[in-house]
Amino acid sequence: MTTITFFRSDGIFYGFEESGHVAYAEYGNDPFCAMLSSITMYIVDAIEEVYGGEVRYDINEDDTVITVRSRSALPAYEADERVRFAVSGLFLTYYRMLEDMLLHDDMYEFTKDSGFKIKVEDRDF
Repeated sequence: MTTITFFRSDGIFYGFEESGHVAYAEYGNDPFCAMLSSITMYIVDAIEEVYGGEVRYDINEDDTVITVRSRSALPAYEADERVRFAVSGLFLTYYRMLEDMLLHDDMYEFTKDSGFKIKVEDRDF
């Protein structure tokens, strides 16, 4: 089971933590885990390279936990509202995509056995 917890402050998404393994296939050959890893690195790269924002990420392979957080999504840390909108939009879009997968589990084999769950936590950065 993979749990993806999104972090939100004052209604603004600013990060997430992915933990666990979906177990759709063996470790290293799981297409869902590969998708999560690809999207995670896309978000990290987009924040840094495209939007010039700050992002912190930690990959703990021993515990199978990936954490990504960006102050650039929050008005207290980022003056440019375009950067804030873009960065928080990346996190929100990722959340909505996963939410859609759960709503349409008939289209995605890995959701049928509750292979992953998503949640949102309101917390300060």
